[in-house]
Amino acid sequence: MQEFDVAIIGGGPIGIACGLEAKKQGLSYIIIEKGPIVNSLFNYPVNMQFFSSSEKLEIDEIPFISKEAKPKRSEALEYYRRIVTSNQLNIHLFETVLNVEKKGDFFFVESNKDRYRAKNVVVATGFYDLPNKMNVPGEDSPKVSHYYNDPHFYAGQKVAVIGASNSAIDAALECWRKGAQVTLIIRGPEVGQRVKYWVRPDIINRIEEGSIKAYYHATVKEITPNDIIINTPDRDVSLDNDFVLALTGYMPNFEFLEKLGIALSEDEKRLPTYDPETMETNIPGLFLAGVICGGMETHKWFIENSRIHAPIIMQGILQKRK
Repeated sequence: MQEFDVAIIGGGPIGIACGLEAKKQGLSYIIIEKGPIVNSLFNYPVNMQFFSSSEKLEIDEIPFISKEAKPKRSEALEYYRRIVTSNQLNIHLFETVLNVEKKGDFFFVESNKDRYRAKNVVVATGFYDLPNKMNVPGEDSPKVSHYYNDPHFYAGQKVAVIGASNSAIDAALECWRKGAQVTLIIRGPEVGQRVKYWVRPDIINRIEEGSIKAYYHATVKEITPNDIIINTPDRDVSLDNDFVLALTGYMPNFEFLEKLGIALSEDEKRLPTYDPETMETNIPGLFLAGVICGGMETHKWFIENSRIHAPIIMQGILQKRK
């Protein structure tokens, strides 16, 4: 069984940053990622543009050069992939962690491919894997997706987009521009205030001119093979429908965190317990890094404000060794 100073679960930007910092500090490490390099970013829409500028997405002070100030998904994939390959990081891809158990001074990490022993574990798994479900009839039908990739697929189709955040608004605009008949279903009174500032006026103008129909204070009641039924303040409305993009947000894998023994707050935020000075959880030697730290408040942590977690964690591990 291989032994490491640090086992890092998650090969996204922050997991990679932790690997870089471990290598820099002379710590033996392994990064275990269940998909490709930066799996979450790989599953972003093909035309996605970041809200942050490229320098704010940099890790370990490695320059990120992009054509525009705010890089595209393809540029980010190239940037992080090159960091992994040029630094020859010890990353195991397409390997899923099944269980982590602490026995004495060591953590035993079991994956679908191997078992490892580590003195410390860093959880940097993000939040993009589990969609927030609406829990309505028909949600599991083939025409419903909680992820959006390419607008070409929806050309000439009647598409209902559920949500008011960046992902939903981007999908609505892109699908409409490729020839889809788009309807937005928004639970609140308006398009989300955190929508990218150069995109929000665009969607508002499309709604006001009637190109995209929007229902506010609306929720989905049922999805049928040919329709989507929504509840509005006035009445239930049945819309002809071919596809539903339920872009209602995502959540961390709380079941996995609880299985590890990490204490979560009992309110709806489900905030994990950790020391912000060291990022160590209530389990000694078990650390959190990245957006996973925010629980359900997935808008609180980003690459730009959580990349500092890597040096904090590795310095903490080094201090414990003295």
